[in-house]
Amino acid sequence: MAFALLGPAAFADKDKDQAKVPQHQDPYVNGTPDESRIAKEVRHQLVMLPYFGVFDDLGFTVNGGTVTLLGEVTRPTLKSDAGNVVKRIEGVTSVENNIEVLPLSPNDDQIRVATYRAIYGDPALSTRYGYRALPSIHIIVKNGNVRLEGVVANEMDKNISGIRANGVPGAFSVENDLKVEGK
Repeated sequence: MAFALLGPAAFADKDKDQAKVPQHQDPYVNGTPDESRIAKEVRHQLVMLPYFGVFDDLGFTVNGGTVTLLGEVTRPTLKSDAGNVVKRIEGVTSVENNIEVLPLSPNDDQIRVATYRAIYGDPALSTRYGYRALPSIHIIVKNGNVRLEGVVANEMDKNISGIRANGVPGAFSVENDLKVEGK
């Protein structure tokens, strides 16, 4: 009986505590301001990794002090480097490194290069996306299957990228997961 009376009070105190926690202004991250700060720092550290390139896809989630790393990379050292830099961020208590290292395959390497040339060799795409330190269209190739990740300015650029990738010889399938800005 005493437990039943304490139960609702405990929930009421928890709701009051949550109401006191200020919410942050980052539209991409749900949670507390500390989670927002951690997310911004994780994003910065991952983009600054020296071997992170157009053939890698890195993502993450933040839940309190726990950061979960996601994605696919072509080098095992990139997976370990990502985990190591995130561990050093203030406020991070644990890191779950779920990054997949793509299998070594000369065929996949040829498809990566051919897809890169097809997309970034297109005049409509090269001037807008090709001259950045880290191009926004990422090309992930696993066992002959191509997946495009990243952000483009409009639907036409997304479609052109997909058409160019579909024209690459040797690719079994193409999945166009590019996002359009503002959507």
